[in-house]
Amino acid sequence: MYSDYRLADLTQKMKIMQIRPLDVMVTGVTGAGKSTTLNSLFEKCVAKVGNGVEPETMNLTSYMLNDVARFWDTPGLGDGVERDRIHAKKIVDLLYKTYNVDGKYYGWIDMVLIIVEGINRDMGSTYRLLNEIIVPNFQRDRILVAINQSDVAMKGRHWDSYYNRPDDVLENFLNEQALSIQRRVREATGVNIIKPVYYSGEYNYNVNKLMDLIIDNIPTQRRDLITL
Repeated sequence: MYSDYRLADLTQKMKIMQIRPLDVMVTGVTGAGKSTTLNSLFEKCVAKVGNGVEPETMNLTSYMLNDVARFWDTPGLGDGVERDRIHAKKIVDLLYKTYNVDGKYYGWIDMVLIIVEGINRDMGSTYRLLNEIIVPNFQRDRILVAINQSDVAMKGRHWDSYYNRPDDVLENFLNEQALSIQRRVREATGVNIIKPVYYSGEYNYNVNKLMDLIIDNIPTQRRDLITL
């Protein structure tokens, strides 16, 4: 169960940060698999997954993984100008949600996890999400990127369906893709992200690596608000 995964490490980091729970915003373009990712982390259906052209997540919803970690599902971008405007406002409002400790206000969201499609279909919207919504309103060193849908990264080729994992050809491709996205994000947005992990929420492949990415990069202090 991922609710127990490295729980001692997570709990210890929360003691250092002096908060409980850790709040992680999960965002990305429509179709990147945010809800599928959450269902895989929770190992049960907590977020409804859209199967058609219409996105399923339209509002902000939070899910407690355990006593020390909470994930926020957000609507994706790429649904049209008006919808994107509404969704962007919801995301920014959440980034400025606060709590008070000893008379000082801190940001409710501690980290942002941006999910990218394995097939890289809509990187333009991902860059816009970073440039126009996340980066101006959130600390860059708290932004993580992960690549979902490893199983379809090469249009389904070289995915071992028996073991639910990539073969050597696909694994090499995914490693190169992670480095490419890391470089492209830096060039397009100026943000030096940690090398993304790749995984498949659909087949529960490398989801432990996704948890490692989050746990290993938890900040040591509460998040100060960015003043516009």
